[in-house]
Amino acid sequence: MTHHSTETPQFFLTAPSPCPYLPGQMERKVFTHLVGGRATSLNEILTQGGFRRSQNIAYRPACETCKACVSVRVPVDRFRMTRSFSRTLDRNRDIIGTRAEAAPTSEQYSLFRAYLDARHAEGGMADMSVLDYAMMVEDSHVDTMLVEYRFRGPDTAFTGRGEGDLIGTALTDILSDGLSMVYSFYEPDLPERSLGTLMILDHIARARKMGLPYVYLGYWVRGSRKMGYKARFRPQEHLGAQGWEPAED
Repeated sequence: MTHHSTETPQFFLTAPSPCPYLPGQMERKVFTHLVGGRATSLNEILTQGGFRRSQNIAYRPACETCKACVSVRVPVDRFRMTRSFSRTLDRNRDIIGTRAEAAPTSEQYSLFRAYLDARHAEGGMADMSVLDYAMMVEDSHVDTMLVEYRFRGPDTAFTGRGEGDLIGTALTDILSDGLSMVYSFYEPDLPERSLGTLMILDHIARARKMGLPYVYLGYWVRGSRKMGYKARFRPQEHLGAQGWEPAED
């Protein structure tokens, strides 16, 4: 019997399944496991090569007839703050994001459930149980964190932390060259707050303070309404055949 070391990644290909972004298309993914002592370094290499992480799996599209999924990252030092982004920040001056360990809570799951039911009721994650959610957060062999968003409270000036109900959460990997936003969710009953935009702006600011050059946003798909918001963060780089290149404005 042949034994494969956990230090040597093995790649696998999924069977075709309906694409969640483009109707009528089928998707396939190539994936590998992020385990063992090299998980962190492997996750960095693969993220820089266009992979995404889900629990201890790194994957990327490997569709035979479609190349619509484009990996996107934002160079934080060249990021352009638009009037719309400035209005989003001004509108949310009363919200504080606090870094926390990647540990699941019942409060997070309640918000996660409300977000899925309101925004992605037909998606592939719609049936996730509290155990599934816990695995998503804590089943990781890489350097990852949570950022929790709450309103300012009476003691915020002293503690620097938000208080009250949880209104947003981002699960984020910490790489040597940036922050990779793995998954984020937020209170669906506050559409005027643009909380998804706020969390990306907050991560760009965090990366800048940490001296990290990029924020990885995952995949952008032209023509997909679900992915359209990512194109707003400019300038940005797209991963192509020749590596990471500036996207056309």
